Amino acid sequence: MSRFRRGADLDLDLAAIRDAVGRVEDPEIHRPIADLGMLGEVTARNGGVRVEVRLTTPTCPLRDAFGVAVTAAVHSVAPGAVVEVVFGALDERARRDLSARLRGPERGIPVPAPRIYAVASGKGGVGKSSVTANLAVALADQGLSVGLLDADVWGYSVPHLFGTRRAPVALSGLMFPVEAHGVRLMSTGFLVPEDEPVVWRGPMLHKALEQFLADVHWGDLDVLLLDLPPGTGDITLSLLELVPSAALLAVTTPQPAARVVASRVGRMAKDARMPVAGVVENMSAAVCEACGHGTALFGSGGGAQLAGEMGVPLLAQVPLDAALREAGDAGVPVVRRDPTAASAQVLRQLAADLPVVRRSLVGVPLPLSVA
Repeated sequence: MSRFRRGADLDLDLAAIRDAVGRVEDPEIHRPIADLGMLGEVTARNGGVRVEVRLTTPTCPLRDAFGVAVTAAVHSVAPGAVVEVVFGALDERARRDLSARLRGPERGIPVPAPRIYAVASGKGGVGKSSVTANLAVALADQGLSVGLLDADVWGYSVPHLFGTRRAPVALSGLMFPVEAHGVRLMSTGFLVPEDEPVVWRGPMLHKALEQFLADVHWGDLDVLLLDLPPGTGDITLSLLELVPSAALLAVTTPQPAARVVASRVGRMAKDARMPVAGVVENMSAAVCEACGHGTALFGSGGGAQLAGEMGVPLLAQVPLDAALREAGDAGVPVVRRDPTAASAQVLRQLAADLPVVRRSLVGVPLPLSVA
């Protein structure tokens, strides 16, 4: 039970207070608690207001923030009122009913967002996950609702890059993304201990990805980013099947070795008729903290060459600076931690310039109906 006390006895309009509290959104489901059946009794007690809230789980990690939001809603109608927020939990039947309502009548894999980008690289170590994390936050800062699915099941890094490790809340087989820095996240790293290796094979990997898409309540997203593992293995192929509307965003470094292997991902996308949004060249130059001069430690031209081979634009050349490395270590993406850094400015521009691409309908069977 959380208590928030202010002021003295007031004349209270309980109907108006209930209406205001009912519009408070659950911080994970992002819908008003009155619509979710989570608002209990709102009563006057000892000159103040007592509000009962039924959480999806008794151990809700966001209950303190929930209490603050409910109290603010009461004060919007009755400034200075003493507010007591009492937390309970939905019973099992209510949990099942809510889960069924959130899932809706559709079956199979839903399309979580109108814009889906699969961020891929030919090899590891090119900073693909760092680019994805910062792109997600930069898009969220534009006012978009953004999700990030960490599909690198073995080498997940999203929990570290966002500085959070808590387990997702589950509701009768439905999971809610973990939210950090304004982005809704899902990763294997939230489900296993940090030092435990993931040793799943093909069928288990495919099933896990299905669950991340079908059994996670992403809500109303504008953009979903898929952080793919390096290369063209099982996970990448599974995601192409599960999310055929995704567009590829290829990440490489200027090095010829990285560009050559990244081109294989481009060929795979072409063979699968997957649209390609463009190429991002990461680590284009190492920026000196003292003078701001850039040194091409990994050569130059790889990103432009890859973009030319794939017939798509080179969207960004992200420099390697100390701010980018320090932000990754701190668990706060650089576009949020140090927005004036050279890397942050380029990544924000990438988010602003990210093209909207659609899958071609050529060769795709379409349903026919006879009037």
